[in-house]
Amino acid sequence: MTETYAQATTDREALPVELVDDAGHAIGTCPVSQAHQAPGRLHRAFSVLLFDDAGRVLLQRRAAVKTRFPSQWANTCCGHPAPGEPVAAAAAVRLAEEMGLTASFTEVGVYRYRAEDPSTGRVEFEWDHVLLGELTAGVPRPDPAEVADYAWIELGALRDAMAADPAAYTPWLAGVLELAERALTETWQR
Repeated sequence: MTETYAQATTDREALPVELVDDAGHAIGTCPVSQAHQAPGRLHRAFSVLLFDDAGRVLLQRRAAVKTRFPSQWANTCCGHPAPGEPVAAAAAVRLAEEMGLTASFTEVGVYRYRAEDPSTGRVEFEWDHVLLGELTAGVPRPDPAEVADYAWIELGALRDAMAADPAAYTPWLAGVLELAERALTETWQR
C-alpha cells in the first residue's frame, strides 16, 4: 500500500456525512469513520446503478482495502454526499472517481438498511438514495484503490448468482436492485 493511498483512505474516513432521522431529515453531521462504528448512525448515502443499452447492469467488486465489505460485489458505485450537497452531484463525482465514467441519473427511491460487516466490525446504517443511469459512451476505467474488478451482467443472471453465493455480494445490493427493478418495470409499463 502506498503512502498516497493510505492518506487518501484516511482522508475519506474523515469526511463529514449527513446524519438523518427516520424520515430522512438532516439532524447533524459526523465523520464517515464515526458513522460506521457499531452500532452505526443513520446517515445519507447513495447507490448508483448504470445500465447499458442491452439492459445489463455494471457491478464493481470492492477493493480488498475497503473498510466496509471489502472484496464483495456491489452496485456500480456508492458513497456519501457532503452535508447539504445534492445527491446526484455527489454521485456524479464519485462515479468519475471510482469508475472513470460520466452519466445522467434518475433517483428512483430510498433504501434504508443496516448491515454489520463481520470481517471489519464496521456497520452500514444508511438512508440510501438509489440512482439509475444509462451508460451511453465510454468504458469503465476503475481506480484500483477503490475497485478490484467490474462486470456487466443481466439482472436475471445477477439474481441467480446472488442466490447461489450471497456472501460474494454486499448486503445492500439486493434492496438497491429491488428498487431499480420496480422503477424499470414502471417505466416499461408506460
